[in-house]
Amino acid sequence: MTNLNGSNLSELVVMIVDDNDHMRRLLRSILEALSVAEVREATNGVTALNDSKLMIPDVIITDMMMEPLNGLEFTRMLRDDLTHPATRVPVLMITGYSEKQHVEAARDAGVTEFLAKPVTVKGVGARLNSLLTNPRPFVRTQTFTGPDRRRRQVPVEDDMRGSEAPSPTVTSLPRLTAPVPAHAETGPEIAPDPKRRALR
Repeated sequence: MTNLNGSNLSELVVMIVDDNDHMRRLLRSILEALSVAEVREATNGVTALNDSKLMIPDVIITDMMMEPLNGLEFTRMLRDDLTHPATRVPVLMITGYSEKQHVEAARDAGVTEFLAKPVTVKGVGARLNSLLTNPRPFVRTQTFTGPDRRRRQVPVEDDMRGSEAPSPTVTSLPRLTAPVPAHAETGPEIAPDPKRRALR
């Protein structure tokens, strides 16, 4: 069994939602390499919405671009359905569209984690480990439903960069007033001359 920072992936049930047969096979191979207990597949978002009602997975992995529902629409429908038993299940979105606007769109749709292609065992394992060890509270408001978008900066190993995430640093707050030079003499405060101000 693959052990990632103490998480027990051998007990997970993961659903793959992707309309690309090759990608589903690749993700299944990766999950099996991670010793995931059970892998289920859905060829599109509509099927996934129905199947996840009958057998609720622990994690859903979905592609962004699919037909007839894309990954964003699928996630939004899952989150917005108060009666759906999998509405709070963590969603990991995997896509080749890694630009900022796509990441933000996924976050706003209720996606829990985001992973850019190409995928590797190391990258998928790191995201699954993050889902297990850093669960986020579920938020339901008039404009958003999903995992809390406010999150702490938790270092997650990135398979694309290959380097460890930097440790968070603490910086001091900026001064509100200019510092007084060490050689300056302190004395009574002098009010500005209104005549001199008028000449400027």
